[in-house]
Amino acid sequence: MKNVIASMYLGLLLLSCNGHGDKDLAFTTNPAHYTSFLQADPIKSYTEALKEKEFWSKRLGADSTGVGDLGPLAGAYSKLFETSGDIQYLKDAEKVYKKAITVSSIKIQDGYKRALAKNYITQHRFKDAITLLEESYAGISNKHATELLLFDCYLEVGAYPRAEKILKKIENTKQYNYLIRISKWSDHKGQLSATIGYMEKALAIANSRNNLALQIWTNSNIADYYGHQGDIKASYNHYIKTLALQPDHAYAKKGIAWILYSKEHNITQACVLIDHLLTNHNLPDYYLLKAEMASYQGDSVKSQEYMQQFFTLANNPLYGDMYNTHKIKALVKTDPQQALQLAQREVDNRPTPQSYHLLALAQLASKDTQKALTTITDFVAGKTSEPMALLHSAQVYKANGMLGKVAVLKTALLPASYELGPEIYKQVTAL
Repeated sequence: MKNVIASMYLGLLLLSCNGHGDKDLAFTTNPAHYTSFLQADPIKSYTEALKEKEFWSKRLGADSTGVGDLGPLAGAYSKLFETSGDIQYLKDAEKVYKKAITVSSIKIQDGYKRALAKNYITQHRFKDAITLLEESYAGISNKHATELLLFDCYLEVGAYPRAEKILKKIENTKQYNYLIRISKWSDHKGQLSATIGYMEKALAIANSRNNLALQIWTNSNIADYYGHQGDIKASYNHYIKTLALQPDHAYAKKGIAWILYSKEHNITQACVLIDHLLTNHNLPDYYLLKAEMASYQGDSVKSQEYMQQFFTLANNPLYGDMYNTHKIKALVKTDPQQALQLAQREVDNRPTPQSYHLLALAQLASKDTQKALTTITDFVAGKTSEPMALLHSAQVYKANGMLGKVAVLKTALLPASYELGPEIYKQVTAL
């Protein structure tokens, strides 16, 4: 879908063929499937990571530079971030990886540089990651391992020819790491069925190896793709499988909460899951979702309270650019100029259609309708068919009186109610 070339009508045809609609309207969630995971130890993974951190910290000692201990210590900090959401842990991991690079030999530095690059990717510092990886790649390095990460980064910053070149170089349909990347590439191209097909093959490999980490990652990610396809039942089942493998997996619980909200409009039960997560995993994302659900219920006071809680957390300088896209969508309503500044920064960091449609949205909110149209025409139209990008494109077209294009995009967006969510979907019906 994303590689639409001829016209918006071709884009509509592709959307119709692949679809974002709900494939199983009769499907409903069953609280018995996931409530037991709410009763499981909510911080088991965090506790295990904390023990790892303490063990490796003691091994190092206050002034030690033991290279062999620095990697596991940084890894423990990374796990602590994943399981708690505390951004300080991610920054701690960054410091340890940098120290490891400084004190290790050139040959050993390569592995630490890749680990630091992964840390940068999590922080959305993609250009820093690319600089580090390209430097390492030019020297003594594990070329294949570095190519995998370079592909990820090039895709994130819109360097699609470079990403495709690497993908062809690493092609091996029997290798897990290749399969998940060809899956990402297929998603970028709008080939959602192929995306899921490759992910299913990757999952089969993870299962054949009985590799718990890969099984958890693949199940949770394929759940997302099934959701994009509109197969909510399959999406839900993979989230449940993820929780069966790791009962405190926050991302899977949030995915189920989205199903409860977006498909079933069961705000009460969705909030049970989100509030459960907030007790030990205090991410800004959760307050955004609570704000959206409160707005859908017509409670503007609560919605504003949750939005303020989001900004209180997301404005922590340690987050850097990690929440720019979320901030832009919120600020267009209250501070269009700040939204415009952030959108320009995001485009500078990641010049992709996904960044440009947010820039157009901010330009539109700043009353610069012609500039917003130029942005959509030059950088978004025909380059992506993600529902949010199409929605913002339609809003820009409407502001410029291009009602024919609005009608085409509105028709294309009608099946996207699940992916957009019922509150955002109101904007589709208002086109």
